[in-house]
Amino acid sequence: MELKTILEHHIVDHIWSFFSLGPLTLPFSKHVLMMLISASILLFALPLLITGKRPAFAPFRSIIEIIVLFLRDEVVGPNLGSKTAAYLPYFATLFFFILVMNLLGLLPYGATATGNLAVTGGLAVTTFCLVNFAGMREQGVVGYFSHIVPKGVPLWLYPLLFPIELIGLLTKTFALAIRLFANMIAGHIVILSFISFIFIFGAVHIALGLGLAAPISVALVLFIYMLELFVAFLQAYVFTFLTAIFTGAAMHPH
Repeated sequence: MELKTILEHHIVDHIWSFFSLGPLTLPFSKHVLMMLISASILLFALPLLITGKRPAFAPFRSIIEIIVLFLRDEVVGPNLGSKTAAYLPYFATLFFFILVMNLLGLLPYGATATGNLAVTGGLAVTTFCLVNFAGMREQGVVGYFSHIVPKGVPLWLYPLLFPIELIGLLTKTFALAIRLFANMIAGHIVILSFISFIFIFGAVHIALGLGLAAPISVALVLFIYMLELFVAFLQAYVFTFLTAIFTGAAMHPH
């Protein structure tokens, strides 16, 4: 049981206590702690790296600058056009927040908060709010909802297409939550499976005098771990990129 707990601590959330916030009673868990650590890193560590004068900070400043410029020129700019400067801080914060949470899940005794559907669902809700806010801000409330159904559609199809398009707004953001959740938890489950092979086949290999289970399993785990490091960056990019696409589409009626 203890070994199982050690292997699953990156996947399973652990609720330590509950706290009251007005009429709400909310849990304080390991994933909540990871989110608070991620937020603290963005609030304190990143500004220190950006504004710090120490030469040791220079490589980190360069990496952050490269990422922000990439988000501006390749993600936000092509989708939001002239409104890029107004929305870039949000997209940069979204990318780094997801990235830090993903990376914390790869550290010893850490946990992948983005492997929790409640966390990814919360991120998807912020995307849903941003998409609709940006659309109403640029087109007006009436103009935004009047353009949900594409132009040129026969009038008699509006009662059918309008609710379908409204449902589409929800399903797009719901897909964001599922995609991030599934990709981040899948790697940890695969790693757990490979480590389990040591104990599943270890006794057989010892009996045969082979001893191959542990080396092969460790090699596979290291490969998946490196892949997980790549996926941490990739999924932060994909979530941010799709959010930019949805926001840009809502802002432009055509």
